[in-house]
This record gives sequence, structure tokens and C-alpha cells, in this order.
Amino acid sequence: MTAETTTAYTAIVYAVADRIATVSLNRPEARNGYTLTMAHELEHAFLAADADPTVQVVVFTCVGKDFSVGADLSGGGFDVSGTDPDADWQEPAGRCSKTIYGMNKPVIAALRGVSVGGGMTITLSCDFRLASTDSRFSFPFSRRGIFPEGASVWYLPRLVGISKATDWMLTGRLFGASEALDAGLVTSVHEPEAVLGAAYELARDIIANTSEVSTAVIKQMLNRLSGLDSPIPVHAIDSRLIAGLSRHSDAVEGVKSFLEKRPPAFPMTVPGDLPQLLPWIETDQTP
Repeated sequence: MTAETTTAYTAIVYAVADRIATVSLNRPEARNGYTLTMAHELEHAFLAADADPTVQVVVFTCVGKDFSVGADLSGGGFDVSGTDPDADWQEPAGRCSKTIYGMNKPVIAALRGVSVGGGMTITLSCDFRLASTDSRFSFPFSRRGIFPEGASVWYLPRLVGISKATDWMLTGRLFGASEALDAGLVTSVHEPEAVLGAAYELARDIIANTSEVSTAVIKQMLNRLSGLDSPIPVHAIDSRLIAGLSRHSDAVEGVKSFLEKRPPAFPMTVPGDLPQLLPWIETDQTP
């Protein structure tokens, strides 16, 4: 085990060890109710993990038995006082989900207990969602007279299809881990005490066997290109990437390690060695 490094926050815990950054919601006394402070800190932590060359994978989890009950309503309502709906204001859950969406590093959510409302929408852009047998989920917006956030009406149908997304969104009903697994909302289901370990096992597998650069590029290709209405522009990007393989150190190492029947030791890192020909890098540099 390498030494663990931590960063001080008030509503989350952030730690890095063995090339894994762990981001944990840390308001167990409030069942990890989501707050503006938590939104600020999650955005900061995920951006820090993505920029850190010592981090290859991020695990997103919680302190306590519930991942998150959603927006903290202990004050009697939603903390949006002073905001202007016509101004360039960004709601808190979406700040988290869009940050994860734009990351180059894979993010694995390890969920247990209740994950509802904003406590679930913040995970929809994660690359993996591992649940526990005690997991319960809900998108209860219609039952609160409010509206979906976290760009969830974009993410959810892409994950589970429009029919299931409509069922869950319009009814706001509570459902369990088995239904979430059957619909494709979660990747796998584990016993409550084992779900975090399963997330770390998956993270270690990615670290040991995959190229950081390839993983980052594939993640962003899936996010940005899979929804296009034609494969032609996707093939154009494929062609530019494949044309450069002879000069791509990770590709050389990938083939060599395969032929030599040994684990790969990919030399390239993220974000420093990302291919600059990718259109989202060339044009906007932002998620």
C-alpha cells in the first residue's frame, strides 16, 4: 500500500492511495443530505482528481449507511434564495454530474442504503454504479412538486430507456436494487459490507490492465459521440486516432505485452498525453 494523502473538506472526504481517489459524502448525521457546500466540494474534488497524474480511477461513495437522501430539507425548503431563474446560475446536483461527465478518469459509484432525488442524479454520469442489496432508489420530484435536476432527464433514458425512465420519473416511486440491475441503472449488486470492496476491486483491475489514455479517450467518445445521429463523423475520429498508432507509445506497449504474455506497463499518462486531435480538446477544452 502506498501512503494515503487527504484533503480537508467539511461535507465530503477526499483521499488518494494506490492511484485511486476516494470521494465520500460525509454528512452521515443527515443521511448525507445534499447541500450547496457539498456541491462546491464535490466539484472541486472531482476536478482535482482528474488533474492529478497520480490518480487513475475515482471511487465515489459515502460515510454512513445511506448514500444520500437527496436535497437537505432540514431548513424547511430548498436553499435557492436569492437566485435568478433567468441568470446564469447552475443548480447544485448538475454541477456534480456534469463535472463527472467531463472527467477523463473513470468514476465508480459505490451505493448503499437510500439514494434518492439529487442523491441519485449526481451519480448518473458515473461510468459504473455498484449497488448493495439494501439499496433503494427514487426520483421523487413529482411527489415534491419540483423538477428533475442533475440533467437527469438526459442521462436516465440513455441508461435505462425512455419507458423505464418515464415510469420512475413520473411516479416518483421507490424501487430496489434488483429492479435497478434489471433495467441497467446499476452494474452489479453486492452485500452492503462488500459493495465498497467490489468498487476498489474494479478500480484495481482497470489500473492493472488498461491504458490511462485509451480509457480516457474511450470514455469521452462514448459520452460525446454515441448519441450522434450518424456514424460518419465517429468514423472520421476513429480514422485519425488509428492512423497515429505507430507513434502511440501505449499501443506499442499493448501489443508487446500481449505477445510477451505479461502485464502491460503503459507509459502514457492523463491528462498530459491525451491526443490533441480530439475535436472536444481542439474546440472547447470544457466538459
